[in-house]
Amino acid sequence: MGDPPPVWQAGAVTVSARSEPASPAAASSGDPAYTPRRAARVLLVDAAGRVLLFEGFDPARPGHRYWFTPGGGLDPAESPAAGAARELAEETGLRLDPAELGEPVWSDTTEFTFDGTWYRQEQDFFLLRVPSWQVDTTGFNAIEQRSIADHRWWPPAELAASGERFYPPELPALLTRLGQSAGAGQGEASC
Repeated sequence: MGDPPPVWQAGAVTVSARSEPASPAAASSGDPAYTPRRAARVLLVDAAGRVLLFEGFDPARPGHRYWFTPGGGLDPAESPAAGAARELAEETGLRLDPAELGEPVWSDTTEFTFDGTWYRQEQDFFLLRVPSWQVDTTGFNAIEQRSIADHRWWPPAELAASGERFYPPELPALLTRLGQSAGAGQGEASC
């Protein structure tokens, strides 16, 4: 299988223009072995500037724990905003019109394995500020129920200093940048 590319980070990698093969399997076969996926994620930030993250693990590697934002794969023909709103409702109980999310604040492509499948995921991130929110996970699907252990509101600086694994790796810097550039009323929902 060979060594992973130097930008590899604990099971997921943010991909930019690069010459490495699409996945470790591609290194030996010459064929892409990943499953392409489109996703939408939400940076849900409360009045204290904390971001909501879920602690999850890969069912195929239960010891591989990490923190990640609400969101997930898009249904066929679903827009990123509609998918983000649907995922937010399912994973947190917060329901809103997709238009309330505005435009994505960041996009990237990541590669990761989950439950034995290699994915290459193009994802858009939306910023939503709320005064506070009581997370309701009763909308979790079966795989989320099996693979999400906890949730927590994280201050960006604490997350950066925690030593915990989180995705995307740029999250604390992204949140800091967004916090400094946020316009009044932008990306806010009334709760």
